[in-house]
Amino acid sequence: MKTAIVTDSTAYIPKEVRDDLHIHMIPLNVIINGESFQEEVDITAEEYYAKMRTLDKLPTSSQPAIGKFVELFEHLAKDYDAIISIHLSKNISGTYQGAMTAGDMVDGVDVYAFNSGWSCMAQGFHAIDAAKMALDGKTPEEILARLEKLKASTKAYFMVDDLSHLQRGGRLSSSQAMIGSLLKIKPLLTFKDDVIVPFEKIRTQKKALNRIYELLGEDVAKGLPLRASIIHANREQQAQDIKTELEARYPNVDFSISYFGPVIATHLGEGAIGIAWMLK
Repeated sequence: MKTAIVTDSTAYIPKEVRDDLHIHMIPLNVIINGESFQEEVDITAEEYYAKMRTLDKLPTSSQPAIGKFVELFEHLAKDYDAIISIHLSKNISGTYQGAMTAGDMVDGVDVYAFNSGWSCMAQGFHAIDAAKMALDGKTPEEILARLEKLKASTKAYFMVDDLSHLQRGGRLSSSQAMIGSLLKIKPLLTFKDDVIVPFEKIRTQKKALNRIYELLGEDVAKGLPLRASIIHANREQQAQDIKTELEARYPNVDFSISYFGPVIATHLGEGAIGIAWMLK
């Protein structure tokens, strides 16, 4: 059985990796001043951050149209027996539901939509592993079982540099944003039950990062074979510095660097940084 792997743009998997592993990507949209852009297609992360600095009004985002899924699935049905479509957390976007709906509309191929429960490279790791298994000829059932194990082992914590984005996006009240900014609070965020939730409130970025290091270290101390990604919102040098520091501290962990692209950065803002990790 030949299985195709699909994911959405919020996995932020580099195009060369997608091409090499035959991962098919469907883009979400970011709307800037009324104009819609497909992220990773019409606009890069760098272009988005440059535009964002000139805006008074926060951009918005939208999920792919179901028709886009149908078009892609029908195209893949010509060459594949099954499709596994891996998406960002179902409670922060309707993308997963869109894949499910489209799957029911397409004949000639079995479509399995998978809710990663995460986003960014935490989601990307799922798609990469699934693609490698598909290339090795594993069945959809074997791939989905592996994805469930990965999902259960995944952890991710991130912080925002500017609380106003969370406040304008409805995730933080105006008073909380104002007080938090005055106190230099850097809230640690994570995912729980498929939504972004506060994990801890910490006074400075340095202390917040050290707390994430501690959380990672707790899992490293268990002897687990881990891989991790430092994820940044236009802070590449800082991410590289963190990677260098953590590689020295935890030499048995495989570290990489990824980024928050336009759709996710719309909610987190420039300067956000986080770390995601899971079993190898």
